[in-house]
Amino acid sequence: MKSTEQSKKWKGKPDATGHFGIFGGRFVPETLINALDQLTAAYRSLKRDRKFQKELAYYLAHYAGRPTPLYEAQNLSRALGRGLRVFLKREDLCHTGAHKINNTIGQGLLARYIGKKRIIAETGAGQHGVAAATTARLFGLSCDVYMGAEDIQRQALNVYKMGLLGARVIPVYSGSKTLKDATNEAIRDWVTNVDTTHYLLGSAVGPHPYPAMVRDFQSVIGRETKMQMRKMTRTLPDIMVACVGGGSNAIGFFHPFLDDRVKLIGVEAAGKGLNTKHHAASLRKGTIGVLHGMKSFVLQDPNGQVQLADSISAGLDYPSVGPEHALLKETGRVRYETATDEEALLGFHLLTLLEGIMPALEPAHAIGYLARRARSFPRASKIALCISGRGDKDLEVVRHSKMNSRSAH
Repeated sequence: MKSTEQSKKWKGKPDATGHFGIFGGRFVPETLINALDQLTAAYRSLKRDRKFQKELAYYLAHYAGRPTPLYEAQNLSRALGRGLRVFLKREDLCHTGAHKINNTIGQGLLARYIGKKRIIAETGAGQHGVAAATTARLFGLSCDVYMGAEDIQRQALNVYKMGLLGARVIPVYSGSKTLKDATNEAIRDWVTNVDTTHYLLGSAVGPHPYPAMVRDFQSVIGRETKMQMRKMTRTLPDIMVACVGGGSNAIGFFHPFLDDRVKLIGVEAAGKGLNTKHHAASLRKGTIGVLHGMKSFVLQDPNGQVQLADSISAGLDYPSVGPEHALLKETGRVRYETATDEEALLGFHLLTLLEGIMPALEPAHAIGYLARRARSFPRASKIALCISGRGDKDLEVVRHSKMNSRSAH
């Protein structure tokens, strides 16, 4: 089951129980089932509601700044050689600096429609937290954001932004003190306050209906890319590349192309190397398990104990991945590769020096992968790459890394 024609088996809705094949579903406390049923019913209704869709389109255009540009990176293309043409989907130019705002506006608007006055969120790199706090101000909601203590240290700028936006940032000191643990605490909060609170989950992970709902809100990225590529080149891209942590930017980028003859490549964080324990490559090195209410690939030991993920990028530092990505891997429709911390830093400096665009360390993994593998791509390939966020938040990490701009040359 590897042909693009068979991709229709997963495109669109998961089944009635929220499964993408064997992946997905709901593995949550009984106290959350009613809230998830309510959310599922509301979202199904609002997908067909013209007023909701009109409001969503308005805020995406006039508040978030969509459509974002598709930019042909000619300097980068020349540096890669082989006649490659690289097109950058500039999600870094969205309000708040990343693709996360697409989903937070959608879910924030939904929360308002179903009468919830408070939202909670989890965040690693801080971009989802900033986007959630921003959306809370827009729609008059209170906002609490759970964030691992380790991530609070390395993403201090975004923590400050969330405070300015009136959100309460709640540090999490358990486990690895990163995104996994922040998600655990957010779920505990939701169980306690489910009647008044909407959990604004930031990636295409978690129990049904979140993976499909987040994907739908992020699919605006791929729909715009498809129209823009046709306008600029009269054809679709040959290859599409995006970084994958939980997987929201990648699934939004890829989903409108699943039935097209386009090669799709997701790039996970290899950290210090796949031959070490210091990576976040759950699709490449994980096994099937259950985490945060879903069945997917999980970094775990033989006893099912979740292992620590490790990446220079806080946004990719997660030991699992969305269930739709898991199915796309199993069917072979998407190829999942990796880039190390060192390659991500190379990608960051390369795009900065060649194009004057500082990417976040998350999409820098995709750029680093592209730089390493450019010679293996067919000549004159048109490559669309998602720049899911800008690099302001990562400058301190980059500044203290061993690789400086000179070594990138």
